Amino acid sequence: MMSSFRSSNTRPFALRSLLRIFLAIAMLLSLSSCATFQSWWGNNNEEDPEDARLSAKTLAGKGIDEFSVGSYYKARKYFDEVLDYYPFSPEATLAQLKSADSNYYMENYEEALMLYHEFEERHPTNEAIPYVMYHIAMCYYQQIDRIDRDTNGAENAIKEFSKLLRAFPNSPYTKEAHGRIRAANEFLVNHEYFVVEFYLRTEKYEEAQTRLNYLISTYPDATITPKAKDLLKRLEAGNPPGFNLSSWFKDTLLPDWQLF
Repeated sequence: MMSSFRSSNTRPFALRSLLRIFLAIAMLLSLSSCATFQSWWGNNNEEDPEDARLSAKTLAGKGIDEFSVGSYYKARKYFDEVLDYYPFSPEATLAQLKSADSNYYMENYEEALMLYHEFEERHPTNEAIPYVMYHIAMCYYQQIDRIDRDTNGAENAIKEFSKLLRAFPNSPYTKEAHGRIRAANEFLVNHEYFVVEFYLRTEKYEEAQTRLNYLISTYPDATITPKAKDLLKRLEAGNPPGFNLSSWFKDTLLPDWQLF
């Protein structure tokens, strides 16, 4: 009777002891095999390797790939990331130049100008400087508007193309620079001629003659100059064009630079 009582009394104690042992083993397994469990189920506290930041070289390569197929917006994002996170890397110089190019081809000319000027200031001896100077001039040239609007685009384009020709007279852009300077000058002549038309339509003939004299003396070799001389003679003779005034003012837009 006594032995039966003792066995029934010790059974709960034995069960509790076994339970403690199992819990201790489970804790040890949990600590020792943490990496194993993490590899099975993942670890939300650690950064996913796929989300790690790409290297400057990889970002620049992806930017070039996008740029080469005309995806300038995506390309610019890669190049800007290089500049933001790796400003002193070997790829940063390329990224700055191609970010400027991406803005240029997206017609963000003000942003492109800022980046081209920064590149020119930071890398004055870089072999890409003629290319940069050419694109600075083109940023202005591409902003040339109608002849009845601001002439700053044409004036700045002439200034920058002339600067390029002085610094690098034998660059790959020399022939084109000469042609675009001529075209921009033609635009400025056409602008002056447009002002003459305005004076004639408002019957301000003296002002028209003054403007024609300025046009002829400033742009003696312009395409429209012979026509301006004929018009000036008529005004000086007191015979201004009447109903056929529009026949004197045609084709006064920015001409194709390749004509020059």
